[in-house]
Amino acid sequence: MIMINFSRFIVLGMVGLTLQACSIPWITSKKADSHLPASFKQAAAQNTSTATVKWNAFFEDPNLLRLIDTAVANNKEVNIMMQRISVAQNEIQARRGAYLPFVNIGAGAGGDKTGQFTRNGAVESNLNITNGQAFPTILGDYQFGLFSTWEIDVWKKLRNATKVAVLEYMASTEGKNFLVTNLVAEVAHSYYELIALDNQLENLEQNISIQKNGLEIVKQLQFYARSNSLAIKRYEAEVSKNQSRRYEIKQQITVVENRINFLLGRTPQPIQRTSADFLDIKPKILQTGIPSQLLQNRPDIRQAELELAAAELNIKVARANFYPSFSINAGLGFDAFALKYLINTPESLAATIAGEMAAPLVNRNAIIAEYKNANAKQIKAAYEYEQSIIKAYTEVSNQISNIDNLDKNYQLKKKQVDYLVQSIDVSTQLFKSARADYLDVLLTQRDALDAKKELIETKQKQIIAMVDLYKSLGGGWQ
Repeated sequence: MIMINFSRFIVLGMVGLTLQACSIPWITSKKADSHLPASFKQAAAQNTSTATVKWNAFFEDPNLLRLIDTAVANNKEVNIMMQRISVAQNEIQARRGAYLPFVNIGAGAGGDKTGQFTRNGAVESNLNITNGQAFPTILGDYQFGLFSTWEIDVWKKLRNATKVAVLEYMASTEGKNFLVTNLVAEVAHSYYELIALDNQLENLEQNISIQKNGLEIVKQLQFYARSNSLAIKRYEAEVSKNQSRRYEIKQQITVVENRINFLLGRTPQPIQRTSADFLDIKPKILQTGIPSQLLQNRPDIRQAELELAAAELNIKVARANFYPSFSINAGLGFDAFALKYLINTPESLAATIAGEMAAPLVNRNAIIAEYKNANAKQIKAAYEYEQSIIKAYTEVSNQISNIDNLDKNYQLKKKQVDYLVQSIDVSTQLFKSARADYLDVLLTQRDALDAKKELIETKQKQIIAMVDLYKSLGGGWQ
């Protein structure tokens, strides 16, 4: 009685939790639209989503496309996941065969000696096997035939277990899709980081060249007694600092190249890339669609949904363990006490058939514990499903806001760089005419270098935000 009340509590609680998980406010409530960004509302009205665009159509850089194609084919984690999918697929076959009859072929041989002063011994001593031939002291027993067992799936325990295996296989497939989505995004991240580092190195080289020219001007001015050795030393120190920074960037480039090679499942080697015109790249305008489309496009949500369905069926499987099980055992073959009589028909033909019913009666603790675990796993799966939905919506909302703010940030940074580049020429001319100190020129060049560095980093963040939004919408696995 206690067990029955507990099961009702679990089932009723689970129904409420499942309904709650399937009615997330931002999906079902129209009031939730008021919290969406303007771009999200516009895309929702169009009812389209960039997530349906395949990755080889989303990215345009041919070098990046080749890298992603290699990564999807050779990445070790993807290949490991493919083996897990194969295991899940084989589990379907194993569970499907469990509710079909098992037919085995077998043979056996043996012998026994019956005590004389026993019932069987007394019978054997008074009977002959054939006319004039008494029972031997050791009576043989030779068997050969087919043996079959079949558990009748009255409570659908075995069929539900098969459905669980199918759902788990589908969940594994969605897990692989989610892995591919993250892999595509990670390769794109590293690729654009590599291009940004190339541009940082080029910017540094240009600044070193400008400072070397400034150093020559200071030396010439010193020759005419219009400057001093302090200015020369400060310029030489600044040039040396930037030259040392060059090797730091080169090391970062090597690290990122090796990271990409690792994702591609290959040993370290140079990465082909197109680094020119990086600052001219225009991030794509992505269509976010409606929030409920995340349920269809994001593999992690689909995986959580399938795992929730599998957990629900596992409860039915665990509940069926409380009920009686029915099975049929049958056999057909030959049985004789000597090999020479084994295939004699019909004398040696033997057949058997029996039905069996078994039900747990005493000490059902293991079954009860298994049933409780199945309920707990379903509740856990429901929470994970709800969590994956909220996480997906949060990621999309954050990236939409990030793209908008980065665009405004980039425009202001670009103006800053333009002004500082112009100020380098102005400060240099003022320094030549003794109307500005050398420190003004040096600080202006340093500010221009830092501003250009930040501009490149902002452009990188813009592109990364575009890739992250594409991933957050569920794109990249098709």
